[in-house]
Amino acid sequence: MHKFVFFGGKGGVGKTTLSSAYALKCARAGLETLVVSTDPAHSTSDVFDQQFDDDPQAVSGEANLFAMEVDPDTEVERHLMETKRAMGDQVSSAMVNEIDRQIEMAHQTPGAYEAALMDRFIEVMRDSESFDRVVFDTSPTGGTLRLLSLPNLLEGWIDRLAHKRERSIDLYEKAAVGNNEPRRVMDGDPILARLRTRKERFEFAGETLRERAAFYLVVNPDELSIRETRRAVAELDSYGLDVRGLAVNRLTPEPEPHEEGRGARFLRDRVATERERLAELRDDFDPPLVAEIETRVSEVKGDFLGDVAAELDIDVTVEPTA
Repeated sequence: MHKFVFFGGKGGVGKTTLSSAYALKCARAGLETLVVSTDPAHSTSDVFDQQFDDDPQAVSGEANLFAMEVDPDTEVERHLMETKRAMGDQVSSAMVNEIDRQIEMAHQTPGAYEAALMDRFIEVMRDSESFDRVVFDTSPTGGTLRLLSLPNLLEGWIDRLAHKRERSIDLYEKAAVGNNEPRRVMDGDPILARLRTRKERFEFAGETLRERAAFYLVVNPDELSIRETRRAVAELDSYGLDVRGLAVNRLTPEPEPHEEGRGARFLRDRVATERERLAELRDDFDPPLVAEIETRVSEVKGDFLGDVAAELDIDVTVEPTA
């Protein structure tokens, strides 16, 4: 299994439960494991009955297990301030206010949220040397897919920006030289340096996601969840990302044969419908089913989380790094 493992899926399907259970499974197998929540709902603290923040913290009562919760809104604000500071250093004081206004407008456009969050993803992956496994509990499918598409999209965009910057510097130098020696502006241009640094970061992210990450999709046995999962599998595959399995959550327990009455009849009908959905998932999807988790009578935490961890047919061994 790759070092980085992502759990995704439609909102409310149980991503936090299964990502936390898998992290627990890895930790109990002896791996130093970090579970990272990027879902704004931040249910990881609820699962472990412990408050987490933006830094890894040991999970009480569990050896080898750490957790952190990334606040997307905080990351957007931090990304905004860092961008303002970096750009403010490159322009005259008369331009600072206008630059700030433009940057604030840019951070309200589609994609700004994902770009800020991707920066934090990259930091977590780069700073994970002390962990054998890092498990990501992601936001609902749409946001996650936009996030994971960024390395492919932005590498080309940054290339085009750098090319335009190099061209403008070249024209400036040719116009300014006259009979003098070239100014060599290109060599020390801070904007070019920032663009190249950004490109390196997204190249790292793209390579890591394609070669060192595994993706699991959590799905409920209903038509809407299956449709969204089908789209997600296709899109992740188009990015070259490794979808290794589907975890089916919230299956209805079947009543005992002797049970009768309206409730028992409802449960049997529901179980029959869900079996049809399971057959569809087995027959129509390439990724295999790695879990079939029944609905519990109470919140999945404590011993229940350990029970769910045992039902996950997902390898915990660490693949050697090439």
